[in-house]
Amino acid sequence: MKRQIVTFAAVGVINTATYYCLYLLFLTWLPYLAAHILAFLLSMIGSFFLNARFTYRTPPTWRKFLLFPLTNATNFLITTAGVYVIVDVLHAGSRFAPLLASAAAIPVTFVVSRWVMLPRSIA
Repeated sequence: MKRQIVTFAAVGVINTATYYCLYLLFLTWLPYLAAHILAFLLSMIGSFFLNARFTYRTPPTWRKFLLFPLTNATNFLITTAGVYVIVDVLHAGSRFAPLLASAAAIPVTFVVSRWVMLPRSIA
């Protein structure tokens, strides 16, 4: 499990960088929430394949692919609420809001993704 946690963290860094680059790209022509949602969805697809291959060393299947968004449901809710609070409530800039908001959801995402990718193991 230690290797999985380390690999999950590395995939998370790659996923976060991908998400953030896409977010900044989309932010040039979309409102920040739309940019956040689109970047999040695209990076989640990449995260599924990276985690299947490198973190859990399991073949990607349609079942896992269709269940994988559950692993990000909590992440999505926490980061979306966090982005909203940081930008609209605290009146901070929208460029770094997603990075700050995403940190709290990482442990929950690992536990749920392990459950989806390795259904017979206990997360």
